[in-house]
Amino acid sequence: MLKLAIDFGTSATKIFRLGSGVVLSEATCVTVGRDTGRVHAFGNDAKKLLGKTADTEVVFPVYEGEIVDERLAGALLEYFLGKLERSFSVEALFCVPCGYSEENRAKYLRAARMAGISRVSFVETPYLAALGQNVPISESNPVFSIDIGAGKTSLAAFSLDGIIAGLSMNVGGNNMDVHIIDHIAQLYNLKIGSLTAEKLKNTVGSLFRDDHQSTVVQGRDVTTGKPRSVAVYSEDIYAPISGYMDTILEYAELILRKLPEEVSATMCRSGVYLSGGVSMMPGLGDYVAERLQMEAHVAAKPHMAVVLGGGRVLGNPALLRKIRME
Repeated sequence: MLKLAIDFGTSATKIFRLGSGVVLSEATCVTVGRDTGRVHAFGNDAKKLLGKTADTEVVFPVYEGEIVDERLAGALLEYFLGKLERSFSVEALFCVPCGYSEENRAKYLRAARMAGISRVSFVETPYLAALGQNVPISESNPVFSIDIGAGKTSLAAFSLDGIIAGLSMNVGGNNMDVHIIDHIAQLYNLKIGSLTAEKLKNTVGSLFRDDHQSTVVQGRDVTTGKPRSVAVYSEDIYAPISGYMDTILEYAELILRKLPEEVSATMCRSGVYLSGGVSMMPGLGDYVAERLQMEAHVAAKPHMAVVLGGGRVLGNPALLRKIRME
């Protein structure tokens, strides 16, 4: 039996193979012929074509943490599994957002069956994000975790007895990209694409107010329609980034207010654990710590924390039985 942990995310898919570690990390997208509906490219090869072709469309079959196209999701999973050496039946643990509905889990099951996966388990992101950071979890040791993905953010206070208070929200890195596009259009009269906005966020995005990193981006002048380049600084995109972080932290504060007194006391001592690709942004840990008035721990590999946690659970059947969704 080939055992895999799969983080089938809005932007990227990561796969952990028991006994080998992380064996795949690729974009969760495909290119489809506009007229034929035929799939032409998968994963990273497909993402390279975003905004560059006329006869094909780049499709993301997972949107805000939910499968929106089962056929393409199944085909993409099958493609990813085909890149692994597999001569055995496949058992997969899927990482899913906090409070994931039975209806949405059914979509994952159908896509998994299309890809040839014989057995499927589901574990909510907060557990895996914490385990991927080697955070000790027990019945008497509650943990507070915030995982900020591309399309979904999961926030929860939990122990091995279950989630005490938590939620998932459709706010993530992709939302920041959209608002960076709008902000650059207003600031510089320049229209940029989604890949350029993502590059801006990842290269000069910062939650340090005095950060002065810069990069040159290309786009289309809104007035003339001609190509143009501008230098963009960290402070230029501070507003759209901090605005989205403030939204996430408003909900984090709501969760903290719902906790019993003894759990709140534990959270004050242990702090909050941050993961997800956005957590790599400079200054994010300090920003969260100041807002929540508690220590913030950023994962060593934020973008990999969830799938690494899935790998830990794969190797511990007793733990999987304890935390999997029924």
